[in-house]
Amino acid sequence: MASTTSQQELFRFLEDRFACAQACTECARACAMRASLVDPDATDRQELVRRKGIMCAEVCDATCRVLAEEPGQDEAGIRAQLEWCRTVCLECAHAFDGQPGGEDGAKACRACAQACTDFIATLGRPHARPTTGDRESR
Repeated sequence: MASTTSQQELFRFLEDRFACAQACTECARACAMRASLVDPDATDRQELVRRKGIMCAEVCDATCRVLAEEPGQDEAGIRAQLEWCRTVCLECAHAFDGQPGGEDGAKACRACAQACTDFIATLGRPHARPTTGDRESR
């Protein structure tokens, strides 16, 4: 029975990891699209929105790549990447707020930040991390 529970926890961990990667991909797409719509000769405020959108797209893309790698990677590194992504997404969402047409980008940023928060919560669970060793369940 413990083996089934462990497998279910592993499946849940991998599903949460995938959901976070998917949210990061969606946010990167939305931010890149939003940044591309800003006029290069725009006001300083609009230029800030453009730069935040580009940075958010790059951070989300990098986070997605980290999450797509082998599951046995360094948990501290994954956690740091997720926290960075969450922070950048929230800053970008704030920058998109009140901008004409920025609602979808802000929504994608907040969804990504929430997915990062949710996945960070699973990292602390010892049973959630896939193992590669020969250890038996105790």
